[in-house]
Amino acid sequence: MGANSSSISELPENEYLKKLSGAESISENDPFWNQLLSFSFTTPTNSADLKLLEEATISICKSLVEKNPRTGNLGSLIKVFLSRTKELKISAECQNHLFIWQAHNALFIICCLLKVFISRMSEEELQLHFTYEDKAPGSYGTECEDLIEELLCCLIQLIVEIPLLDITYSISLEAVTTLIVFLSCQLFRKEILRDSIVHKYLMRGRCLPYTSRLVKTLLYNFIRQERSPPPGTHVFQQQSDGGGLLYGIASGVATGLWTVFTLGGVGSKPTQQLEQCSPLANQSLLLLLVLANLTDAPDTPNPYRQAVMSFKNTQDSTAFSSSNPHAFQINFNSLYTALCDQQKSDQATLLLYMLLHQNGNVRTYVLARTDIENLVLPILEILYHVEERNSHHVYMALIILLILTEDDGFNRSIHEVILKNITWYAERVLTEISLGSLLILVVIRTIQYNMTRTRDKYLHTNCLAALANMSAQFRSLHQYAAQRIISLFSLLSKKHNKVLEQATQSLRGSAQDLNVIEEVIRMMLEIINSCLTNSLHHNPNLVYALLYKRDLFEQFRTHPSFQDIMQNIDLVISFFSARLEQAGAELSVERVLEIIKQGAVALPKDRLRKFPELKFKYVEEEQPEEFFIPYVWSLVYNSAVALYWNPHDIQLFTMDSG
Repeated sequence: MGANSSSISELPENEYLKKLSGAESISENDPFWNQLLSFSFTTPTNSADLKLLEEATISICKSLVEKNPRTGNLGSLIKVFLSRTKELKISAECQNHLFIWQAHNALFIICCLLKVFISRMSEEELQLHFTYEDKAPGSYGTECEDLIEELLCCLIQLIVEIPLLDITYSISLEAVTTLIVFLSCQLFRKEILRDSIVHKYLMRGRCLPYTSRLVKTLLYNFIRQERSPPPGTHVFQQQSDGGGLLYGIASGVATGLWTVFTLGGVGSKPTQQLEQCSPLANQSLLLLLVLANLTDAPDTPNPYRQAVMSFKNTQDSTAFSSSNPHAFQINFNSLYTALCDQQKSDQATLLLYMLLHQNGNVRTYVLARTDIENLVLPILEILYHVEERNSHHVYMALIILLILTEDDGFNRSIHEVILKNITWYAERVLTEISLGSLLILVVIRTIQYNMTRTRDKYLHTNCLAALANMSAQFRSLHQYAAQRIISLFSLLSKKHNKVLEQATQSLRGSAQDLNVIEEVIRMMLEIINSCLTNSLHHNPNLVYALLYKRDLFEQFRTHPSFQDIMQNIDLVISFFSARLEQAGAELSVERVLEIIKQGAVALPKDRLRKFPELKFKYVEEEQPEEFFIPYVWSLVYNSAVALYWNPHDIQLFTMDSG
C-alpha cells in the first residue's frame, strides 16, 4: 500500500499513521514529522463526513491511547505543532504557505486525537498522556500540566493574533474547534463540571490575560460571517524556484498521508449549504457560548462571562471600570446587524438573550435603535413557527421579548412602526399593521398553541407577562389584533367552564387546574383593563371587539376572583352600549367606531378605578447553569460544522435536538 492513501478506507494501513500510533518513540526533531504533516486536505465541515473519518481512524486512535503512555508520541506531536506556530504570524504576513500548511495539518491530527482521548478517559488520565518521561508511576509533575496550558495558550494566541486571510482561515477554524474539543469533557459527564483542569487553565495563569481579546475576536468572527475560502486555498503549492530544502522535502512527501482528501473539500463541488454558511463564525459563536457559561471558580468569577457582560460600543468614550480588567470595545452597529441577520439559529438567539440580559450597554443601544423591527421580526418569526422549533429556542425568543417589553420606550415605539405585507403570517393577509399589533398577534398565537399542545405554565406566564408589560402603551391596535385578544379570552372562558364542571364533580387534579386557569383569566382581564384605563381613546378597535363579545364577561362580574378588575371593564361596556343604543339599530361598522371614538373623549376618566401598573421583569433561575450548560452543549452536539460525537458516549446530552 506504501505511502499513498487517497481514500478513507486505506487510512488505517497508512504507514505514517501506524508509526505515530506504534510502539516506537518518535523524537520531536525526527524528519518523520515533515513527512506526516505534508498532506493536502480540506477540513470536513459537517458531522457526516467527520463520522466517516472517525470510523476510518478509530483503530489508529485506540492504538495510540494504548501505547502513548510509553512512547509519548502525542506530546511530541504537540511540541512539533508549538514549534511550527512560532512562525505563523510572519508566514501569514509573507503569504508563506509552508508553515501554515504543516501547522494546520498538525493541529487537525491533534484535534482528532484529543476528541477520542477525551471521550475515553478522565482529565487526570489525559494529563498523563501529554508527556513521557522515565519516571516512577505517580511521579508525573507539572511538566505535563504545563504542556496542556502551553497548547491552550498557543491556540488562543493563534485565534487572536493571526490575521484572518484565505490561507489562515482553516487553521483559525481548527484552533477554535480544538478549544471546543478541549472543553468537551462536559459532554461525557452527567453532572455539571465545577472542578475541571482545563477550565482552571483557561480562567487563570497564562491564558487569563487574553480573555477580552479572545471574546472580542470570537464576536468579530461571528459578526463578519466570513465564508470558507475556495477549497485548497491553504494547501501548500510548490514554488517555481524549488523554494529551498524544506520545500523540497515537503513536496517530495506530499502524498505521504493522502493526496487529495475529498470530504466536501478539494476536487468536489461545495454543497449549497456549505456555500451559505460560515464555519468559522458558527464555531466561534459556539466557543463563545461555551466559555461564557463555564461555572465560576470558588474564588474567581468566570472572566469570559465578565467580558461578555461589560464590553462597550466603540463610540462610547467613557472610562472603563477599574473593577473589571476584561472590558473592551466593539462596533455595536456591526454586532446589531449580525444579530438581526442570524436569528434563525439557536446559538445566535442565545447570544442575543445573553447580551440583552447581562450587558447593559448592549441593551441600552438596542432599545435606542430606530430600526428595532429588524431585530424583533426575526424573533416573532421564531415564535410563529413554534411547531418547527425546539422548545429552548422558543423560550429564548420569548424571554428576549419579555426583556424588551420591560422598557416603556420600546412599548411605545413598536406601535409607531408600520409594516407592510408580512408574508410569513399565514392566518390572515396583513397588508399593513404596526409592529406592536403583530407582536400581540404572534404572542397570542403562541399562547393558544401552548394551550392545545404543550400546556407549559412557564411559557404561558412569560407570554402573558410580555403582553402585560405592553398593555398600558397599546396604541391604534389593528382590528385583527383586538379581535384575537378577545378571542383568547373566549377560549380561556370555555376552558374555565370545562374545568369548573370537572371540579364540581371532584375529579382528580381539577382543583389545581382551576387555580391555574383562573390565574391566567385574571391576568388577561388585567391586560384588558390596563389598556382601557391608560389608552382607551387610542384603541377603538379593542372597545369594538369588547362590545361585540360583551356576553363573555357576564359570568365573571360577580366572581370573587375577578369582581374588582371587572368593575372598569363592566363600566366601559355599559357606557358604550348605552351610547350605541341611543344611536339606533342597524349601525355600520364605521358608524360604531365613530361613536366609540366620540365616547372615548366623553367618558370621565375619574370613573375608572386605578390599579397598580402591570410590570413584569425577567428573573433568571437560581442555578442557570443547570439549564444553560446542557443547552449550549446540545447546540455544539447538533451543529452542522461541529465534530462528530458518538451518541453512545454522550452523558450530559439530554436536551431535545429540535
